[in-house]
Amino acid sequence: MPLRRSRLRAVSVLAVCLAALTPATAGAAADPSGRQALQRQLEDFVHRPGGPPGAIAVLRTEKGTRVVRAGVADIRTGRPPHADDHMRIASTAKAFSGAVALTLVDHRALRLDDTLGMRLPQLPDAWASVTLRQLLNHTSGLPDYSRSEGFLDELRADPHHQFDSRRLLDYVAGRPLLFEPGTQYRYSNSDNIAVALMAEAATHTPYEELLRRLVYAPLGLHSTSLPQGYRMPKPYLHGYDVNPSAPPEDVSEVIGMSGVWASGGIVSTPADMTRFIRGYASGRLYDRKVVEQQRQWVEGASEPAGPGRNSAGLAVFRYQTRCGTVLGHTGNTLGYTQLIAATPDGRRSLTFSVTSQITQSSDAEMLRRMRALQENFVCALLRGKGE
Repeated sequence: MPLRRSRLRAVSVLAVCLAALTPATAGAAADPSGRQALQRQLEDFVHRPGGPPGAIAVLRTEKGTRVVRAGVADIRTGRPPHADDHMRIASTAKAFSGAVALTLVDHRALRLDDTLGMRLPQLPDAWASVTLRQLLNHTSGLPDYSRSEGFLDELRADPHHQFDSRRLLDYVAGRPLLFEPGTQYRYSNSDNIAVALMAEAATHTPYEELLRRLVYAPLGLHSTSLPQGYRMPKPYLHGYDVNPSAPPEDVSEVIGMSGVWASGGIVSTPADMTRFIRGYASGRLYDRKVVEQQRQWVEGASEPAGPGRNSAGLAVFRYQTRCGTVLGHTGNTLGYTQLIAATPDGRRSLTFSVTSQITQSSDAEMLRRMRALQENFVCALLRGKGE
């Protein structure tokens, strides 16, 4: 496939991933049994027609860490996936903006009832009543900038286009709210852009620096960053566009991150994401009162939907599986699909990463199978078979 056509196809896939998705319902797969069951299931998933070229899962319990991997990190070299490989974490980055905002709430630099009109008066008056709380649980009603034709036209014209990350909401500034704030749940990439802007306005500090001070340093994240460009730090898990009619296409560096920024631009590793979700799910970064506010659930699913029954809190989702409940976030972007989850006390965690984009709109059956597999991993984690 010619490079230009290849990139246009990849950007079209990106446009699909940024659009709102309908959650799928996972099938009731058989319980895993024995230490080798997870390995077999992950290999079966990778080798299934249309499956991702590579997958890696990190299970952490009180007894230690287990890494389950299948396929390759790089088709060209055949190198296997590794827990220290970099990867695009997609919308699990929204948990990071949540961590920044909730830590600032704990420090009393922000309040959950602070409004856009109070903190960001330069935004449209029609949005002024939206609160930080509503942004964090996707009940704001903000129109999604990443679905606007203006944004998508620029991305299609130049996938490496350098967007002004702090002006992304300009693409929908002329639009009213989609509904009265707080009355509906609708996942929107605009929400977490606004969260980061509120954090910057409250502290007069760049969001990237807030991430370093409030998240990376306290949780010991040494391989996590928020780049503006399209290059990946080495070594990395190569992300692929998988099409049954053609060989997998490496799309790891097709698009830049300036156009997703606080909504999905972070690059990290499975090892760092394990450290993050253990601290984040347990509320290590802020006190119990903030944790209680974060865990006020509304009906709503992450994108793509996570294992089991989904409900939304403040920049975190509750996944109620047949074996128990974990808290976390999912994400998908060009070449990658992610799940991070942990028990509410943070003692047991799962980081599950695959190197292709799997969504309801692109392959509903593959998403159903992935959610069932993720639930099996959660069951192994909670039943102590993940060590």
